[in-house]
Amino acid sequence: MSTPSRGRRKHGGQAVKIVVTGPFSAGKTTLIRTISEITVLSTEKDITDHTKSRKAETTVAMDFGRITIDRDLVLYLFGTPGQDRFDFMWEILGEGMLGYILLVDSSRQDSLDEAVGILAAFRKMARVPFVVALNRSAGLDPSDEGRVRDVLELGDEVPVVPCDATDRESVKAVLLALLYSVVDQIDAVEPARA
Repeated sequence: MSTPSRGRRKHGGQAVKIVVTGPFSAGKTTLIRTISEITVLSTEKDITDHTKSRKAETTVAMDFGRITIDRDLVLYLFGTPGQDRFDFMWEILGEGMLGYILLVDSSRQDSLDEAVGILAAFRKMARVPFVVALNRSAGLDPSDEGRVRDVLELGDEVPVVPCDATDRESVKAVLLALLYSVVDQIDAVEPARA
């Protein structure tokens, strides 16, 4: 995976924290497993309530993976639980993050609806760049993107990216979109400091 070419900087072996959040069963664990160069540390437990029809296990604390961008930059990926009852972990995992991915299952309207509350919590927690990744989406037509932007109240600066959490190249594209957003924010802040 190559680093973003615009605004490229030396990071001096910097490790940065990226959080992958989103509703229950959006594909967060899958996304991290698809891209991580290490075996993912996962805290999944069997589901025993009515949501068992969607999947057999759920993350109860976090998922952890790592990807080396180049010798100067390593991303540590932290996946949050999606169920509200574990929302206390969102702030713990969000501390010190460079940015985050809000992953939504594009095939389910309830996933987008649940994402509204998660996004509100993360916006309160930190003013950092983020992208919205639409899992299980083969592409993104303007009407789909408009609907997502309306429901989540997104500005034009927030990338909305189609994603297949099982496809490494697709996950790379999501991470690159986030890294470009981070670089753009740094470039916008630096002239103000000069």
